Amino acid sequence: MKQKKVGRYLILGILFFLPVTFLLMLYPATHNYIPLDIVSEQVLDIDDFASSSEEKIGLKDNITVLGFFGANPLDNATAASNLKELVYDKFKGFKKFQIVILMPNGTEDAVEKLKAEISSYEDLKFWHFVFGEFEDLKKQFNSLKSVKPLSSDLSSNNVFIIDKDLNQRGRLDDRTDREIEKNKPMYGLYAYNCIEVAEIKNKMSEDMRILFTEYRQKRKGEFNSEVRRANDLNQNHE
Repeated sequence: MKQKKVGRYLILGILFFLPVTFLLMLYPATHNYIPLDIVSEQVLDIDDFASSSEEKIGLKDNITVLGFFGANPLDNATAASNLKELVYDKFKGFKKFQIVILMPNGTEDAVEKLKAEISSYEDLKFWHFVFGEFEDLKKQFNSLKSVKPLSSDLSSNNVFIIDKDLNQRGRLDDRTDREIEKNKPMYGLYAYNCIEVAEIKNKMSEDMRILFTEYRQKRKGEFNSEVRRANDLNQNHE
């Protein structure tokens, strides 16, 4: 009888301490994560662009996914649908989150058709299309760090993460563990291809989550880690 009691208490003890131990293991990971790198600073705000609504849309003080759908937005329906389902639907409840798509003037009617195609009668309250001149679109794109240029119709499959201080976020070193072990040359991830579902689901979703965690910790006064910047990394390699 005494052995049964000891066994019972031992099992109860294990059941109690196992979750506590697991939480203690997770605690350092949530408080000492690596913040999302700043890959470029001083991204231009979109003061020269006009919204189809009366609302004034800007990048400053918002966490923005910025995109370019060009002169033929319906040609980018797949990219738009992936962005809607894999990013917008996932993060639309987060404070100060928005998706902003820059469009050339004259595409307003085509944009309405695209919105009808991707919205499925859902509210796109935090998704904004803004319109501007060709030169303003090119100027805006040139303020971003990108490996691939803007297409001739001013479109891109890539979208960019912009933080509240007009910094472009991404990964300065996007090598896999295997590539690092083999000492492969370092390469970055500055934008996210909306046609590549795996890239959006695995990399972009994770990077957005990290950025929201950073701002949440800043609000609570718990954030004490320096964000790595491209110029800091260059200086360290000189």
